[in-house]
Amino acid sequence: MTPSPSPGSVPPAVPDEPAGPASRAEPVDTADTAATADTADSLILHATDNGVSWLTLNRPDAMNAVTWDQRERLIGRLADASADPGVRAVVLTATGKGFCAGADLRGGPPAGERVAGDVARMIRGGAQRLITAVLDCEKPVIAAVNGTAAGLGAHLALACDLVLAAESARFIEVFVRRGLVPDGGGAYLLPRLIGLQRAKELMFFGDALSAGEAERLGLVNRVVPDFELAKTAREWAERLAAGPTRALALTKQLVNASLDTDRSAAFAAEATAQELNMTTADAQEGVASFVARRRPSFRGR
Repeated sequence: MTPSPSPGSVPPAVPDEPAGPASRAEPVDTADTAATADTADSLILHATDNGVSWLTLNRPDAMNAVTWDQRERLIGRLADASADPGVRAVVLTATGKGFCAGADLRGGPPAGERVAGDVARMIRGGAQRLITAVLDCEKPVIAAVNGTAAGLGAHLALACDLVLAAESARFIEVFVRRGLVPDGGGAYLLPRLIGLQRAKELMFFGDALSAGEAERLGLVNRVVPDFELAKTAREWAERLAAGPTRALALTKQLVNASLDTDRSAAFAAEATAQELNMTTADAQEGVASFVARRRPSFRGR
């Protein structure tokens, strides 16, 4: 475990383990491989502290517009968090004045001649995959929105389970300003959060929404002063990390699926989740602590 960070700051980044080169006949330029890994590591800072995985977008000069390699690294980190029993909550935040200005398509794989279906495949394999990775992460994910979240960046925040916003944060459905259709699940997420009419208003006009307005509409859980954002995110994440991890994962699945299913299917899923959860050590500890009239001590098992 890394040392606990000082109040008001995110934990220091922990470098990834160097990845081995892919198996192939021709020699690998290890210097180039290391340089690429170092660059990717610097774009997504990572640290785990007190059961919380901190993922920090780190391209402040570009308002943290997400590059192809950042997206892939973030998807991988969220999958790692799901599989790692030592991680029990995730915080997604950013450096600088912007949370995420959307997608930066520069630096991706070389594009050949475009054919029918290319754009749809790009969206499915890119923005939609990233949003799905957040929605399907088996640990609760908190967005700590430190500044402007625009386009895909807004949807990245809104896909998280809980959203904290600094007072300086803004949310912008920027697509209409560019003559584009929203991607990254925006037309799926927004109506479920604020209803059809409000979602259409944001997407049709593309006006910037202040943090306070976003809270009033129900897009964010809490607005805090900028200097308290990291502290509040840490407090919330550590509370989640001390909770019954599998019960939270099953609860997340039930809630995320609830608006896409009928009552019969929702009730069946709830019964199945209860059956699965009652086999966990945390559920047994919860019942035992209730009987003994003491605070439960959950271990995420």
